[in-house]
Amino acid sequence: MAHTLDRHSLRRPHSSTAPGVRAVTTDRPLHWLRQGMHDMMRTPAPSLGMGVLIAAVGMLLSTAAWKATYIAPALLGGFLLVGPFLAIALYGLASQMEEGQAPHLRDSLQAIRTNAGSIALFGLMLTLTYLLWERMAAILFAFYYSGEAIHLSQLMAEVLSGQYLGLMLIFLGAGALLAGAVFALSVVSAPMLVDRPVDVITAALTSLRCCVRNPLPMLLWAALIAGLALLGFATLMLGMIFVFPLLAHASWHAYREMVED
Repeated sequence: MAHTLDRHSLRRPHSSTAPGVRAVTTDRPLHWLRQGMHDMMRTPAPSLGMGVLIAAVGMLLSTAAWKATYIAPALLGGFLLVGPFLAIALYGLASQMEEGQAPHLRDSLQAIRTNAGSIALFGLMLTLTYLLWERMAAILFAFYYSGEAIHLSQLMAEVLSGQYLGLMLIFLGAGALLAGAVFALSVVSAPMLVDRPVDVITAALTSLRCCVRNPLPMLLWAALIAGLALLGFATLMLGMIFVFPLLAHASWHAYREMVED
């Protein structure tokens, strides 16, 4: 454990200077997924254990969404918004494997303490963003349904029949704008905060620069994340047991490939 802490404290001294970012090709997101799968197979217990935890919480929220329908889109949006923060422990495991160490979740959590303040602030920012999205969802449903409570099955049937198309378009538009902004500012922020003792602003600006320099790879990466997340939800959260750790490990490789030392 001491070795892990020394690596984090000595390898990169504290600095607010943004590092350089590299250009990557469009095929790299698929390579990150393959690397993430390899890392997940090397750490099955902690990786799948985190997936089980995320899936269990998702199932509880899904049960609530069945009666409070507006929570359904907020639930999906919530995963996309706060997922990077929830994966922080897995980023630590990926860092240990990269250094040739035996991966241990306890050491991973211990190493995070070296930049705990910035990581906590990052988590707070994502939580506030999620609360904003949840309130937006509630207001939109209240406007279209005049405050009436409906079941999720009823909403799905009405949407499939062509009703409330405007509601769905507004949801998709608002959700895409908010998720896009969060993605651009956080796609490499969380792993960077674990790997380097930088502040939140530096990490967010570095993430934004990665997206600006690599627009097509980042669009593909965002689509893969959204698609896999939808797959996890479509399987009643069971798929999230595998999807969540896979995306977490893959995100570490995305960060390491795009952000210079």
